[in-house]
Amino acid sequence: MIGVVYLGNNPHTEERLKYLPNRQIVLTKNYMDTAEACKPRNGQVHYIVFVEKSVQAEDITAITYLRKNVKGVYIILLTNHLSGDERKLYQHCGINDTLEVDSSLEVLSNKIQFICEREDILFDKMVSRKRILRFEIPFWKRAFDVVFSLLGIIFLSPVMLLTALAIKMESRGPVLFKSKRVGTNYRVFDFLKFRSMYSDAEKRLKELSKTENQYAQGRVHGTVVTSPLGEEAERKMKAQGLESEMLISDDEVMLVGDDFVVSETDFSKQRDEENNNAFVKIENDPRVTKVGRFIRKYSIDELPQLFNILRGDMSIVGNRPLPLYEAEKLTADSSIDRFMAPAGLTGLWQVEDRGRGGAMSAEERKQLDIEYGQTYSFALDMKIIFRTLFAFVQKENV
Repeated sequence: MIGVVYLGNNPHTEERLKYLPNRQIVLTKNYMDTAEACKPRNGQVHYIVFVEKSVQAEDITAITYLRKNVKGVYIILLTNHLSGDERKLYQHCGINDTLEVDSSLEVLSNKIQFICEREDILFDKMVSRKRILRFEIPFWKRAFDVVFSLLGIIFLSPVMLLTALAIKMESRGPVLFKSKRVGTNYRVFDFLKFRSMYSDAEKRLKELSKTENQYAQGRVHGTVVTSPLGEEAERKMKAQGLESEMLISDDEVMLVGDDFVVSETDFSKQRDEENNNAFVKIENDPRVTKVGRFIRKYSIDELPQLFNILRGDMSIVGNRPLPLYEAEKLTADSSIDRFMAPAGLTGLWQVEDRGRGGAMSAEERKQLDIEYGQTYSFALDMKIIFRTLFAFVQKENV
């Protein structure tokens, strides 16, 4: 059983936490009381500590003290906003996670349940002072991955050799395509695939993603809705961030910079769309070669990832490793859980997506990734593998 402790001085938060189902919350006002509340008792040695952000210096002192002097704590910072520098500072002193301070009881309860179900992974079994922030793959899953990938490499080696020869004969460039991908715990690794595109494919991605990205919310009949300010003004606005002077009119709050004026509503809308459009998916991609279309249709281009699995970069079943430009947009609190799970060759959203013709939004895909991370098991993995065997022929040309 994991105990739950709150450190803060917000009466509203204290009142809400009292209504968490099946949880008795210990409320504390200072870190000394929190440390006392987290002492092992009645067989309870692990604690989740919600620390509500207040004065930064006081927060740092409290978190640092708890991390150094209290064994077996998982610290979650309750906050409305953190800048990049603040996030690094709080992570350095010892927080494990963050949540919105006004998160619903359902979100808080789900987070607590998620931690409780992975107690052996998230907490040090020896209850030492070592801080554990990383997800660790279970032994049963790693053993299955090694056996499955070795057998796959042996039996599919003729297919891989023929594919390599066909790629080499059709177009110039390396047989294997290596790209930096972000997997479990935000770890970056070299992701292997058979090359299915022409060698200048990455240079053309930015232009294509503006007009052909299926996940772009602003795309209307092959075009992208842009701000009336124009791209140059938008670029300068982003570079200056939110430090622009704000003027309040009768109708709207305006953000005013040296050479642009934009309403706060338009700015917020554009920022949200950029964050939501984290995934890039191009239909009928002209960058793909003839051999590439064939090996993509039958998922042959994915076979080199068996070597990624063998060396521990990925698992057979898990959340798809993302390119850097996609992963950097999924660092908000609502997205972190997808990276606290195995990275995989196939996964929940892949079989769901292909089963209904690929009609899936970026948000739906992200939520399925999070769902898998919170519920994965041997039985679920076997079910996904079984469905993958019958869904590997894609019904869409992507």
